[in-house]
Amino acid sequence: MSVLIDFAIFPTDKQTSVSPYVARVVRIIKESGLAFKLGPMGTSVEGEWTEIMDLVSRCFEELRKDSNRVYLTLKADYRKGASGRLEGKVKSVEEKI
Repeated sequence: MSVLIDFAIFPTDKQTSVSPYVARVVRIIKESGLAFKLGPMGTSVEGEWTEIMDLVSRCFEELRKDSNRVYLTLKADYRKGASGRLEGKVKSVEEKI
């Protein structure tokens, strides 16, 4: 099973810049060993369903430690038997342009 997610998570009760908090989350994502791609408005991650949901929970718990309000958006795409979609989906479109 391959699940590809795109999610954004950050506290809303902090200063204008939330990059220090996003960096904490990205460290957790890096340490997970899952394939990911950081973007300007969110991060895409590929893995198994349980790995992905565990990762999102760990990211939430990290920010909850010192935040009274956390914003989270998540989009998910499951495709049975597929892998390498983090790069493959983009490449497929670029080849058609």
